[in-house]
Amino acid sequence: MKHAIEFTDTCKEYGRVRALHGLNLQVPQGEVVGLLGHNGAGKTTTIKLILGIIEPTRGKVEVLGSSPTGKAARALRMQWGYLPESVGFYEQLSGREVLDYFARLKRVGGRERDQLLERVGLAEAARRRVKTYSKGMRQRLGLAQALLGRPRLLLLDEPTVGLDPIAVREFYTMLDDLRRQGTTVILSSHVLPGIEQHIDRVAMLREGTLQAYGTLDELRRQTGLPLKIRASGRWPHGFWKQRLAEQGIAHYRVNGTHLEIETQSESQLDVMRLLLSDESVQNLDVHPPSLESLYIHFNSPDVREAAHA
Repeated sequence: MKHAIEFTDTCKEYGRVRALHGLNLQVPQGEVVGLLGHNGAGKTTTIKLILGIIEPTRGKVEVLGSSPTGKAARALRMQWGYLPESVGFYEQLSGREVLDYFARLKRVGGRERDQLLERVGLAEAARRRVKTYSKGMRQRLGLAQALLGRPRLLLLDEPTVGLDPIAVREFYTMLDDLRRQGTTVILSSHVLPGIEQHIDRVAMLREGTLQAYGTLDELRRQTGLPLKIRASGRWPHGFWKQRLAEQGIAHYRVNGTHLEIETQSESQLDVMRLLLSDESVQNLDVHPPSLESLYIHFNSPDVREAAHA
């Protein structure tokens, strides 16, 4: 089995509403895939199909080599974890009792339960009732629930909602650990700068259709968006304006101490050599197109019209 998840010409319709149309998507095992799109793009429908909560109207869905609604459905549920965007638990139960309930469903012992409570920072609050938990604490409890049984597949819908900056950093450290251990992760989020360095691939949906899919480098090459080279230092007024004009470089911004040049990747080394050849440059950084820039590009009217042409 090469792929943890595979959609083949998958469609999902609710009467006249087309939630997903002709989705072809293969998620390799052990990778983290960012599932992106505006509200109503089809992300939730995609996750529900993976979980086997709904069946496709047409086409096929395979998860870990089997249909999530077929004979292997029960066995599959023991191999995945799911954290919805809005978590809800029995308010009168303690955090430990909530996790106990889900641990029994997953046939997980008390030792792993306690380790997870410690891992998500709820060990000291484990005996408190859930109704006393803040939104961030409930989110942590939901994450612990999703990690029970060391799932082979993890589906996370806006997992950092309600978390403070330290908790967000700890979450992504945990995500990186899971990726190294071979866990396949589907991560849906609107916080694009936060997930960029923690994902292997990006799947962008719009109006039920897959707009783009690939690694960040693949999508950058596909879009042809320029990268930015930023330099800082001290140079005479008008110095770089003249030098850049001589080199035919037109897309730049400069002031007394900072210079930013936009260029295509194939010209990157030439621009860097030019900057490094001058002693006035003290620092140099290269910034490829961000995930947010790629997302805006693929959702621009021109790209959408070209995709439907």
